[in-house]
Amino acid sequence: MSAAESGSRLRDAVAELVELDVAPIVQAGDPVLRHGALPFDGQLDDAELTRLIELMTRTMRAAPGVGLAAPQIGLPLAIAVIEDPGPTDPEVAEARERDQYPFRVLVNPAYEAVGDERAWFYEGCLSVQGWAGVVGRARAVHLTGLDEYGVVLDEEVTGWPARIVQHETDHLLGVLYIDRAETRSLATGAAAAHWANDPHPHAAARALGFELD
Repeated sequence: MSAAESGSRLRDAVAELVELDVAPIVQAGDPVLRHGALPFDGQLDDAELTRLIELMTRTMRAAPGVGLAAPQIGLPLAIAVIEDPGPTDPEVAEARERDQYPFRVLVNPAYEAVGDERAWFYEGCLSVQGWAGVVGRARAVHLTGLDEYGVVLDEEVTGWPARIVQHETDHLLGVLYIDRAETRSLATGAAAAHWANDPHPHAAARALGFELD
């Protein structure tokens, strides 16, 4: 398939999706989540990009989630939206360094760890519904890329926002959090809700038999 044909198919897919109030979220096992996303280089015009971002935002908030990558709605484009209202529990906020993180659009994002410090917490994913698992991630990352207006992103992100950035950027590389999770920590149903609501996974590690670095 030529680049022109590929671009036309992508624009047709976007045009169909943006007519929806919210998009269906692709689940693990769909190849679009594993092939990696194409860099965004103008495949959509400004109006098309705006409508796509609006759809992704509505879908993320309706789920609800704190991030959504374009492959999660079936589009292999390196675009993600993130937004975290923060937890209501002050103990959780302190343990996870989780504060309110304002709405952001990431276009062609990349990250590199800043320092060697890592943090271990439960994560979930809108594309792996019903499950949660402990993932060790860099506590701070250097984020690069663009926003939806083409403005360069070049900043350091720490704490829970850094985890969101890593999680969503991984989606664009064809990586799911379960690829990085401690397999013995994986939980579903009531167990997932129980462990994921704990401020820190120390109790889960003892009960389920995995180690935290």
